[in-house]
Amino acid sequence: MIRTLRAALLGTALLAGPVAAQENIRIGVEAGPTSLDPHFASLITNIAFARHVFQPLMEQDATQNLRPAIALSLRAVEELVWEVKLDPAARFHDGSPVTAEDIAFTIARAGDVPNSPSSFRYATRPIAAVEAVDASTIRIRTNQPTPLLPNFLALVMIVSKKHGEGASTADFNAGRAMIGTGPFRHVSWQPGSPVVMERNPAFAGAAPAFQRVEFRPIANTGARVAALQAGDVDMIEIVPPDHFARFKAETARYATAESPSNRLIFLTLDSDREDSPFIRGRDGARIANPLRDPRVRRALSLAINRDAIVSRIMQGQALAAGDLGPPGYFGTSPDLRPTPFDLDQAKRLLAEAGFPDGFAVQINGPNDRYINDEQVVQAIAQMWTRLGLATTVETKTRSMWLSEAAQLRYSVNLAGFSPNPELLGMLETQIHSWNTTLGLGTANRGRFSNAEIDAIIQRARTTIDDDQRRTLTQQATRMALVDQTALIPLFFPVNTWAMRRGFTYEARTDEMTLAFSAGRAAR
Repeated sequence: MIRTLRAALLGTALLAGPVAAQENIRIGVEAGPTSLDPHFASLITNIAFARHVFQPLMEQDATQNLRPAIALSLRAVEELVWEVKLDPAARFHDGSPVTAEDIAFTIARAGDVPNSPSSFRYATRPIAAVEAVDASTIRIRTNQPTPLLPNFLALVMIVSKKHGEGASTADFNAGRAMIGTGPFRHVSWQPGSPVVMERNPAFAGAAPAFQRVEFRPIANTGARVAALQAGDVDMIEIVPPDHFARFKAETARYATAESPSNRLIFLTLDSDREDSPFIRGRDGARIANPLRDPRVRRALSLAINRDAIVSRIMQGQALAAGDLGPPGYFGTSPDLRPTPFDLDQAKRLLAEAGFPDGFAVQINGPNDRYINDEQVVQAIAQMWTRLGLATTVETKTRSMWLSEAAQLRYSVNLAGFSPNPELLGMLETQIHSWNTTLGLGTANRGRFSNAEIDAIIQRARTTIDDDQRRTLTQQATRMALVDQTALIPLFFPVNTWAMRRGFTYEARTDEMTLAFSAGRAAR
């Protein structure tokens, strides 16, 4: 009751008048964090919320280029040694400076949080030691050349050893351990409820435009749109294509922001198990899993009309994909085009693989995670029906879908992933064989495995020279997509935001909705 009254009063205050409207912002988001613990889960949503209260050493800007945060610089001084220059002005919310001990504690903790569904171990595993040189200089030693270390660490929020040592995820969720260096201070949160923060007056960087921010989780896209139209929120993310066009046209009332996404929407295929859970003969009998044959995987890709999905379902707010990253992304190949729609060739390949009459398959996916995700799954099912498959569809809410996908309970699954900050991130997590020792293949839900491709990926991830690493990345990608169809790329969506007139937002390629990227329009 108290929380409800407080939220109501806050909403009233935010609508009370010009001064309140300028000092506060209410943002309608698709989902809140699964935890406030900045190291609990390496998920874009969680990382975005964590970035308000905490900071990494170097942070990624709107196009994922690195810029100073707690560190003024982070550079390789030897093949296995990185030098970090800390910003002496950086202070935790309790006023204490950031020290080498805080950095070392964070790196030790981040990859070892109990019950983490998506660990940061990939970012911290290469680090062998953290050493203090002087009060503002740190050396990070790695156990192998790690060219992406600065970008990995850009996703790891630095926590105070004083407040984080012995603190559990529950302590962060309750707010007791929420002591960071970020532009906002934590005020309140409970799962399913708004996240409320206030501006940190002692923040060393540029002050956010708003004194107070309230992130309201509104999972349903229509409800988010309605909330903006009713004035219940000032800004929303992930705007449905048809409504985005209307907001864009109504310049007297609304403003919009958009950016191409680096997130690939794709299908994972169970290419590992002999008996896959949702693969059967057309008569319902168990059959040897046809997805283990690259010819079948190629046929499924050829039977998908990506242009139709982009134009009809995404209403033009997407780019058909033939690579693991969007054009211009580091490691992409200009000549890798989307697989052309060719139903006749798909049928020939299916017959050649021994399935002239097709087989039965269920396609799984979320119904509240990506724009029009359920419609995309339904469209692919219809396309595969024309190929000769007996297709069914099952979609579930984000939490259930994510949990079941992690448990490998699907044969074919609609998924999305953002390589960070280059294509190698996609190869390491989605294409490399599942390998807990190396921390690779961590999101390879189809358990695709190819030793030759693995070897190239491992070479790339220890190659400091950019040109050499780009060539290796392109080689591994071509083998994975063209030769093996390790997964089926579909499209890259366009990230969208809409807001009431008078507000602005710096659109981001990584999909993050950050209160400190919002501002007031010039009058």
